[in-house]
Amino acid sequence: MQQFDIVIVGGGMVGGALACALAPTGLSIAVIEHKAPKSFSPEQAMDLRVSAISIASENLLQQIGVWDDVLAMRACPYRFLETWEQSGSNLVFDSETMVRPYLGHIVENRLIQLALWHKLEQLDNVTLFEGYNISQLTHQDDSYFVTLGDNTINTRLLVGADGANSMVRNAANIGVTAWDYAQHAMLINVTTERSQQDITWQQFTPQGPRALLPLTGNKASLVWYDSPARIRQLSQLPLTQLKEQIVNEFPQRLGEFEVDDSGSFSLTRRHAQQYVKPNLCILGDAAHTINPLAGQGVNLGFKDVTALASTISDAVNANECWWQQATLMKYQKARRGDNLLMQSAMDFFYLTFSNEQGPLVLLRNTALKMAEKSTWGKKQVMKYAMGL
Repeated sequence: MQQFDIVIVGGGMVGGALACALAPTGLSIAVIEHKAPKSFSPEQAMDLRVSAISIASENLLQQIGVWDDVLAMRACPYRFLETWEQSGSNLVFDSETMVRPYLGHIVENRLIQLALWHKLEQLDNVTLFEGYNISQLTHQDDSYFVTLGDNTINTRLLVGADGANSMVRNAANIGVTAWDYAQHAMLINVTTERSQQDITWQQFTPQGPRALLPLTGNKASLVWYDSPARIRQLSQLPLTQLKEQIVNEFPQRLGEFEVDDSGSFSLTRRHAQQYVKPNLCILGDAAHTINPLAGQGVNLGFKDVTALASTISDAVNANECWWQQATLMKYQKARRGDNLLMQSAMDFFYLTFSNEQGPLVLLRNTALKMAEKSTWGKKQVMKYAMGL
């Protein structure tokens, strides 16, 4: 039987980053992932799944030695972020105000995971279990036993970084507070007549937001929020007819474009009632999912990584029992309240902009205009969003 200090279930962006961040402790680490990320070539079409990587997340990826690898593949910096509802209520954030060259980068999720795997493969104290399915998780005698087919591995600490439907969370009987939003989202990759853009924008409409995320070259990702029925109908259209619907629904500033690919997903809010149990903890989407309005999902996961890696590293350096619940509660205390705050803020925006009562429409557009004039206020909002 193989023994490891830490077993991380899930080798995606969050799980991979945690393994890299913990490697300097010298602890033996296993990462279990069902499927390795596909290799990269510049000729590949853009993936649908992308993330807006904040400055704080970029700093983490730089510290663990993978950010340069990401940049060597594909990443699009953006300098402006704009949101509005009615004409004249535009709220614009810019990097110059923040004294930064950019506000963040839009990156394909797979490329972040791939850069992390490149790093993990170089680490002597990290073992990758790729292509395995977990058949059983058993907590016994201050450790966990993880059964992978005919193989069983033992660990002092089991970490769940295995997504919103986490097997680790379910096996530990950790409850969640959850509900579905009344909207689904559609991701649409397009080729635009414009060269690489440096702005991400979002317009609120009665049916839901319409957003653009810039990608490298003359590519962009459109995000269309709408009712589940409407998104299902759009998903069944040929790309040429989908383009017609986009022309009718999106701001004219999009300009000329061609549709390359599309996909859709439901929106669900989940928050685990606890992040830590004896010899076990969860993070990232396994612990919380959030309305993607502000693109904070993976950034919250990377904040979890920073907090958990710091908690364990400090305990190792102090010769404390880093795997015990009392120690790991420091991580939960550091992250659960902040995650709940961001979830609540996104819910507030979702509910506020989903209400079409006249007085509220006037109030929120007035608020956007006032916010645009408040340089100090905008700086505080962006500092929080950037993780600074």
